[in-house]
Amino acid sequence: MRLILAEDSTLLREGLVRLLAEEGHEVLVALGDARTLVAETEARRPDVVVADIRMPPTHTDEGLRAAVEIRERLPGTGVLVLSQHVERSYAARLLAPGAERVGYLLKDRVAQVDEFLDALDRIHGGGAAIDPEVVRQLVVQGDRADPLARLTPREREVLEVLAQGYTNAAIGRRLHLSLSAVEKYLNSVFDKLELVRTDGYSRRILAVLRYLEG
Repeated sequence: MRLILAEDSTLLREGLVRLLAEEGHEVLVALGDARTLVAETEARRPDVVVADIRMPPTHTDEGLRAAVEIRERLPGTGVLVLSQHVERSYAARLLAPGAERVGYLLKDRVAQVDEFLDALDRIHGGGAAIDPEVVRQLVVQGDRADPLARLTPREREVLEVLAQGYTNAAIGRRLHLSLSAVEKYLNSVFDKLELVRTDGYSRRILAVLRYLEG
């Protein structure tokens, strides 16, 4: 795939450039700040943009704001944001337009190369890739809500993996369940959470994350 990187840590940025090149991907440009990220994305039209949330000059949310703008202007472009810590409000802002071609990973996850590359593949394919720790914290935050209290432990496990962006088949592999069992658990989860059924799994992920964030 063709990518643009925006990361102010020179060591991490150059490491990602080398890793992606070794995997056969093309890094169109690697930026040290977010000031020109939107313009470069519009000009070069990459498949996926990878951006740190906190970047110069203020190291607050420059990367996130650029990522949200890219999602609004170029919905066909995948966006993966990297963060040092879980920021619930940031995850909500990123996911607000929808859960297609979007990812939110903690930087520690990047060191797990296979997981990082898998996240890029899922985003490039039109899906989502949400860090498990982000999902866990959202679940804990939403645990006070009555509908979540209705879920069985197994249903909660299925919900957490679903919210990370995995397909039904992948959920089954990770939890050692048959596809029919996954579908049964998901139907029960969505019934208990009173969520409207949809055909696309990405739309269901968004519904779950929005519910948990609320």
